[in-house]
Amino acid sequence: MRPTGKLHIGHYFGALQNWVRLQNDPEYDCFYFIADWHALTSDYADTSAVAQNTIEIVTDYLAAGLDPKKCIIFQQSLIPEHAELHLHLSMVTPLGWLERVPTYKEQLEHLQTKDLRTHGFLGYPTLQTADIVVYSAAGIQLFVPVGEDQVSHVEFARELVRRFNTLFGLNWNPGVSKETISGPIFENLLKTKPHLADLVQEHSSKESFVGAKIRELALKDGIQNFREQTPWFDQFFRFEEVLVEPQHQLTKTPRIPGLDGRKMSKSYGNAITLSESDDDIRKKTKVMVTDPARKRRTDPGNPDVCPVYDWHKLFSSPATLEWAAQGCRTAGIGCIECKAKMADHLIEWIAPVRERRLEYEKHPKRVLEVIDDGSKRARVEAQKTIGRVREAVFGWEKKRAEIGN
Repeated sequence: MRPTGKLHIGHYFGALQNWVRLQNDPEYDCFYFIADWHALTSDYADTSAVAQNTIEIVTDYLAAGLDPKKCIIFQQSLIPEHAELHLHLSMVTPLGWLERVPTYKEQLEHLQTKDLRTHGFLGYPTLQTADIVVYSAAGIQLFVPVGEDQVSHVEFARELVRRFNTLFGLNWNPGVSKETISGPIFENLLKTKPHLADLVQEHSSKESFVGAKIRELALKDGIQNFREQTPWFDQFFRFEEVLVEPQHQLTKTPRIPGLDGRKMSKSYGNAITLSESDDDIRKKTKVMVTDPARKRRTDPGNPDVCPVYDWHKLFSSPATLEWAAQGCRTAGIGCIECKAKMADHLIEWIAPVRERRLEYEKHPKRVLEVIDDGSKRARVEAQKTIGRVREAVFGWEKKRAEIGN
């Protein structure tokens, strides 16, 4: 998450609740981080709150139940490998891909008070891809828990990883006589495209030129299609996945409207934070919007279109749910009564979360220790990935071995 301040109940039911479930599942190794570099993509003009907001969010992570013994909680900017992988990926990210990202155009329209026509903002999907796949390991599936509105981000990452792997994971098979094989291939290319004779000068050899053309064809057709359609592929070439293509893991999220019925957001001022006091909860929920068709106390209402009832579903018992639905439809209860009962259950639910949060607020050094320790652990894994990437791109280990021998 971006460090924008204290988290609210929408964050909990939209993400944190599922994260806690995943950390308790031995099938998964979970990495959760604060995306402070992402904050710079839109808020670069004022970074004064980023540090404190990072502490606030990690405090909320811990209060919500994330356990640093069961998952890794870290800070993005403490892992330089994120930036290095972003650099490698940005070299092969087509500009058109970034310009077609729907959220890019939407944010340009909605956030007109900020100058977002920057390289950083345009390229944030590439940084996001690096954030995900820097924790990939060969032969192990990589999942990203997201809601339906975020699936497109994972699809972008999949396509970019596929492109990167094709460019840097497709090579000649060891032991193949590249000079013998590439000669005839090059001559055949010249018959249909004589101008290639000039382009070959840009490469270190005919062999590297032919390899580049093979990658170009693989990019055009898709690596899997190219392999299937090229009978001699496995005889002369090998393909290795340097980075693992991520898969989305859909998270079912309940409807969580804000106090005013719109999407819950701190920028709208319609949220209840995980640290909200009992008094503030009662004051804020007392003015929540309800079924707009219910104008008088004696009017029957429809709980299915009422934000208060949506909150009842999150916090209230089955008996209270039945009481609220029946009372609303028959005008047996008023909206004020219904809100008060929901607030009682919300306060009961939030009390242990708030208690844990207050304890960490008293000891901020503990929060810093969680961040620092988690970042060290995360970096160990990120360095493994960057080692593979560097070798795939530059081949320095191979070159040093040649010189050493």
